[in-house]
Amino acid sequence: MTYADVILPLSLENSYTYRVPEDLEKSIAPGCRVIVHFGKKRYYTAIVIHVHQREPDSSYEIKTIHSLLDVTPILRRPQLKFWQWIASYYLCKLGDVYKAALPAGLKLESETVIMLNDAFEAKLPLRASEGKVLDALRVGEKLTISDLEKRTGVRNVLPVLSSLLSLGAIEVNEELKRGFTPKMQTFIRLAEGFKTEERLHEAFTDLKRAKKQEELLITYLELSHALNPALFKEVSQKELVESADAKLTTLKELFKKGILEGYEKEIGRLQVPVCRLKPPKVLTEAQLTAYNAIHSNFETHDVCLLYGATSSGKTEIHIHLIEEVMKMGRQALYLLPEIAITTQITERLAAHFGDRLLVYHSRFSDNERVEVWNKLLYANEPLLIVGVRSSLFLPFKDLGLIIVDEEHENSYKQQDPSPRYNARNASIVLANMHGAKTLLASASPSIDSYYNALTAKYGLVELPTRYSNTPSPEIIPVDLKELKRKKKMKKEALFSPLLIEKMEQALAKKEQVILFQNRRGFAPLVECKDCGYVPHCLNCDVSLTYHKRQGRLVCHYCGYSIHLKEECPECKGTDIRMMGFGTEKVEEEIASLFPAAKTDRLDFDTTRTKTAYERILADFDSGKTQILIGTQMISKGLDFANVSVVGIINADSLMNFPDFRAHERAYQLMAQVSGRAGRRETPGMVVLQTSQPEHPLIRMVMRSAYKEMVKLQLSERSMFKYPPYYRLITLVLRSRNETALRECATLYADKLRLLFGDRVLGPVIPVVTRVQTLYLRNIVLKIEIAASIASTRELLEKVYTEMQSVPSFRQIIFHYDVDPV
Repeated sequence: MTYADVILPLSLENSYTYRVPEDLEKSIAPGCRVIVHFGKKRYYTAIVIHVHQREPDSSYEIKTIHSLLDVTPILRRPQLKFWQWIASYYLCKLGDVYKAALPAGLKLESETVIMLNDAFEAKLPLRASEGKVLDALRVGEKLTISDLEKRTGVRNVLPVLSSLLSLGAIEVNEELKRGFTPKMQTFIRLAEGFKTEERLHEAFTDLKRAKKQEELLITYLELSHALNPALFKEVSQKELVESADAKLTTLKELFKKGILEGYEKEIGRLQVPVCRLKPPKVLTEAQLTAYNAIHSNFETHDVCLLYGATSSGKTEIHIHLIEEVMKMGRQALYLLPEIAITTQITERLAAHFGDRLLVYHSRFSDNERVEVWNKLLYANEPLLIVGVRSSLFLPFKDLGLIIVDEEHENSYKQQDPSPRYNARNASIVLANMHGAKTLLASASPSIDSYYNALTAKYGLVELPTRYSNTPSPEIIPVDLKELKRKKKMKKEALFSPLLIEKMEQALAKKEQVILFQNRRGFAPLVECKDCGYVPHCLNCDVSLTYHKRQGRLVCHYCGYSIHLKEECPECKGTDIRMMGFGTEKVEEEIASLFPAAKTDRLDFDTTRTKTAYERILADFDSGKTQILIGTQMISKGLDFANVSVVGIINADSLMNFPDFRAHERAYQLMAQVSGRAGRRETPGMVVLQTSQPEHPLIRMVMRSAYKEMVKLQLSERSMFKYPPYYRLITLVLRSRNETALRECATLYADKLRLLFGDRVLGPVIPVVTRVQTLYLRNIVLKIEIAASIASTRELLEKVYTEMQSVPSFRQIIFHYDVDPV
């Protein structure tokens, strides 16, 4: 008897064993998908990780695999090994890794469908809601629960269905949802009887009186070169009708006469850039020195950190490295922290690599992601993949190089849901599994990476000069406190006189401006001046942010929103004030100051659709937009030639945050935003508005003193036992019951101290104490870097097992966050 151990796409720790039917024994292999029955009635797509003949030592009934979905595995062996490492290191369930790794289009699962029992006759009068549901169901029709709710308008239809099921009025079944759907398109060809010149001549004779049909046939022959097999090209129905400027009815007449016929063909959804490929540019002397140094470092290190100034030409070095790897027949992965950057970088890479370039991120539809997966799985040529952190889970065959661009970005860390992995660190492990090299690149590297380079764990290459020796932008601090004290700037004003002056000069010269404010919305706080009332979220312990365009107060944690009322709900006063400002208010102020300038905004609110990023960036790049306002999105590696002025509107908000990494992040953000200015011939200037112009961090940003900042931060972190000297593991406890949460968190921390001693901090009440109706407590564990993560996991699991015997712990939702950012 053959058995298979499988992983399910559920938050489960272990694999599960199923019996393999005899007819599948020769076909089934690790990495294949199978449909299995799990739980009472549900079916799921499971991944086979091991096939064996050992009979399970279990008192439970061993179920049989329902069906096999793949002729060949859709996962490669290194992928399963990588999944297991993610689960082990980040202390999460293997099922969570599976859910995150595989595109939804490759996961089939069953859904409940409702059918009418046409033999049912009611013996007692039905309730109105029951009658409404029965009226919505037609004989032989199958509806999902969500379809029924839409059709009937009944909000919570489950109790009604339960009642009807007990009466025998309906039947409930589980059906597998369809996953990936190939995209089909209609193509046109000559019918078999008209493929010779003689028969076509007869066809044209017959069509002399049907000019439209004759023109359509001529257009088809011109497009397809049907009579010349060497030049033959398939023609789609859409292309033919548009080229001939004809109607579909005309084409159907040619179908009826048997001259042309249509056929369906699967086409890819992936847009292949159509352009003449360009060779990589010749590297400058500085770039060539860095390129050779990277090669030298790769001889002794698997990981190299490229610390290069903004606009130093790091991307061009990346292109040369990728070209070299692909010539060796190996694949390359180019990781980016944000989808926004993929737009610009993709255009640049497509010019060099054409259809060997694949893009992968969450803005793609499920079907598009499946196509990328399949193309990579079955590729017979070296490919370059550009994507965000989820790209690590793709089925690489022979990975030769991973480039982690803007490696300092905390966007590389997955927050929710599990697995909470850091793509920068995970990429190093993945590369090691493939025998590949990893290049980390940044103008302001993370202190962790730079420390690893200083201690020779990584190689280090520096590229301090900008491309073509373009001067770095001048950074001018503006003391807002002093300006307001001297009445040179109104208390509520956003822009200093100097910033307004520099913007006017830039716009007069047809140059562009970027304004940075790391807060979206119009105002982060709304307050009644009469009684001090501040609207708060019902689900979270935060104030609501005012979004003027929507006219609503919105919670940025759970999405809860209400309309802004003209009077205070507490005292009925009408003196409602907006406190603080976000990107929406900046946009409004700019429109009043520069009404003739075209302004755009780049933040989460304006980039919710797949093409929004591309439109905003393309408009700014082409010069249609003169002023671009944005959050941290605009700091991430974007390259604009005509930007001469960058305004950092409120530097203080970046520094004043209760986190040991606050100053590191503030420096990186200010340095990166500053780097958007003066990237070509246009000299750049940065106006940095602050109330603390003498703050050491502000002075470091002005001098580009990155190494000085690192030295200061490392001395503090060494003293207080923070990364990179120690590893942090946060235990996050959440519950609707605050009393149970407080008691369990205290008990949990006490139990941990018995094993880990003073390495345990907490329980700590976080800055935001309640999110999405759940109260929070954190317990922080500081572990020496040299300590074994496997031993730590063993001790943590021991304490977790003990906690499960505590009755109130059942009310707690719990997870680990390893290496929090």
